[in-house]
Amino acid sequence: MERRRVLGTGLCAAVLWTGGTTPVLAGGRGQHLTEGDLPAARRLFAAGRYDRLHQVLPGMVARASESERTGPVGAGRAAGVWVLVSQLAVKEGEMDMAAAFAVRAGTAARRSGRPVLLAAAARAAATPLRRTGRADTALHLLGEAHDALDTALRPAAAVLDASGMVALTAAYTAAQAQMPSAAEQFASLAEHTAVRLLRDRGRLPAGGELSPAQCLLYRVGIHQKLGDVDRALAYAAGLEPTALPTPERRARAATDTARALLAAGDVPTAFAQLQLVERAAPQEARRPSVRALSAEVAARRPDLPGLTAFARRTAT
Repeated sequence: MERRRVLGTGLCAAVLWTGGTTPVLAGGRGQHLTEGDLPAARRLFAAGRYDRLHQVLPGMVARASESERTGPVGAGRAAGVWVLVSQLAVKEGEMDMAAAFAVRAGTAARRSGRPVLLAAAARAAATPLRRTGRADTALHLLGEAHDALDTALRPAAAVLDASGMVALTAAYTAAQAQMPSAAEQFASLAEHTAVRLLRDRGRLPAGGELSPAQCLLYRVGIHQKLGDVDRALAYAAGLEPTALPTPERRARAATDTARALLAAGDVPTAFAQLQLVERAAPQEARRPSVRALSAEVAARRPDLPGLTAFARRTAT
């Protein structure tokens, strides 16, 4: 509970810092974002180091607020920060805050003139939208973002990466809305884009998100949401966690697999997956949604060895 309060305070502080501040209050690093600010913060997110990210967030958000006013480059950097804050809010179950920062990301992305950033903002917006019953709005935003990317005969690697990730997000959104045909079409589109990226470039671009492993990971969640548990588990069986590039993604794979296993009634193996979540990224195991899975395991099989200690470790 104490950790939850601290992290919630960090996100609230981020909101307050968006109102503007001075260079001194921004941490003594000047008013504007540097080129390395966002990559450093994203590395913390990818590593599941949300506590450390909360520590650097207020100053970074202050600099983003100032940078957003300086022109397209500054707006682009700020858009990346707003996307990151929105994603962090999702991790903490703060949907209103996630939605607010996703909207701000979209505004900054449009000012930057960069479709790749607009795609990232649309993906950020899709999560709170679908979780509040507005999957149709989310799919509309994602469709617009995808169309804006699909204009060049030979798109850059970053554009293909963004296009494939938008399609994956749309597939998951459609699955949550129980639209199996749309979910399959979007998932297949993402898979074809991943193949094209590898074929055209010979390798995956550094810093990119789209990959065959990422597509497999999304397939687990997509088919679990559609109620096709056997297919979800088949995809999970074919997913090699080491092929996923970050602890956050490996934790996500174990979380989605645990959900599918619980739906299939295999509670002990689901608990084993939750232990893998903690092993990959300990702070992921303390997220509200993951703790809810732990509570379900405890309700159904309170006798599982190690469960009590696990619940105690991940409760704070």
